[in-house]
Amino acid sequence: MDVEDSNDEFTFSIEGKEYAISEKNNSIKKNQKQTLHLPSLTIGAIISGICIAVIVFGIGSISESSESLVEKQLVEKETQTKEITMKTFLENGSVILGDPNAPVTLIEFGDYQCHFCNVYYHNTEHKIYEDYVVTGKVKIIFKDYTIIGPDSIKAAHAAHCASEQGKFWQYHNTLFDNWAGENNGWAGQDNILIFAQQVGLDMDEFTECTSNNRYEQKISASNADAQTLGITGTPAFYILSMENKQIEVISGAQPYDVFEKIFNTMLEN
Repeated sequence: MDVEDSNDEFTFSIEGKEYAISEKNNSIKKNQKQTLHLPSLTIGAIISGICIAVIVFGIGSISESSESLVEKQLVEKETQTKEITMKTFLENGSVILGDPNAPVTLIEFGDYQCHFCNVYYHNTEHKIYEDYVVTGKVKIIFKDYTIIGPDSIKAAHAAHCASEQGKFWQYHNTLFDNWAGENNGWAGQDNILIFAQQVGLDMDEFTECTSNNRYEQKISASNADAQTLGITGTPAFYILSMENKQIEVISGAQPYDVFEKIFNTMLEN
């Protein structure tokens, strides 16, 4: 998805702090609103932060060697920071649910074994689908953040294999409809095959896909995107309005009205 040229800032907030990306300014403004250069959408240095260890010898004095160490660590940290681009949000995920031209995009980073991802699915996602996706206002992308256990990866891989047969979202829903906890086997290999049968997949094609770990790299890349964004738990949501150049962040299984308020604000502007 391309970002059109505009003089407006592309803004989003994390943990109460607002960040903005501007085409006119290449520097980071050290105030409540941080500004970076739009072509790269580089905000890794802001989100990641830089931790510097200062070694103090004696009372109130720092030796030249400790100053050199601090400077070296600072340079190393700066070179290790990752860039956040629009690809971080939009690539390595599921097929789009909804109208690809919908003005607002909802991106969920989730784990199929996650308790609160399951809570969101049952309490909120269905209503968002009915009110905003079916009506063409919002489209949804699911991205993997497989942080709970090996079965999280199995489930994620199975969903991508189902996508080959045009049934990613049916399989995604079946996984959450059968959710039964964390690391207790419900998303193990035997049930992965049963779910595929329930969805009506070609079992030969599905088994070949899962046995070859065809989507291992894609899942790993999605995990890396989540880490670049500094996500520490699931579910985590990013709501994008390309027209308004705005990104809003929601952490956890928030109620429907939290999403509704953001959607409506973006759609009205």
